[in-house]
Amino acid sequence: MAEEIDAIDRRLLAELQRDCSLSVDQLAARVNLSRNACWRRVRRLEADGVIAARVALVDAGKLGLGQSVFILVRTSRHDPDWLARFRAAVLSFPEITGVFRMSGDLDYVLRARVADVKGYDRLYQKLIAAVPLSDVAASFVMEEIKDTTVLPTEIR
Repeated sequence: MAEEIDAIDRRLLAELQRDCSLSVDQLAARVNLSRNACWRRVRRLEADGVIAARVALVDAGKLGLGQSVFILVRTSRHDPDWLARFRAAVLSFPEITGVFRMSGDLDYVLRARVADVKGYDRLYQKLIAAVPLSDVAASFVMEEIKDTTVLPTEIR
């Protein structure tokens, strides 16, 4: 059984979310733990799946993917075969960085990164060729005010 996440674990997670390249010594100093205790806690958090991955965040604009777009999808089909095709399609397109099944009027919201409107149109053409959709609309991000992967670690 996984251990409870305590205040020290939460501080470790906050620090790692800011900079996962910290050495164990640096991390231990920031949360006031010994090196060994820090290492054991981080390993436990990884083993328990609390730390799902350690990644580098890349500047999308510097890769030529400066346009964020949210794609709003409605479908008239909800059968398992359609869902399998849809899932395979969205998973196969690297431009699509998030897929969310929604409640309410929309069926799915997709988040994508493309170079520009032409890049979105290419993605749109591939998507509608891969799976039948009832309605697709796009909203282009004009300004990214906040976009973070950091989760709050403090209990409120």
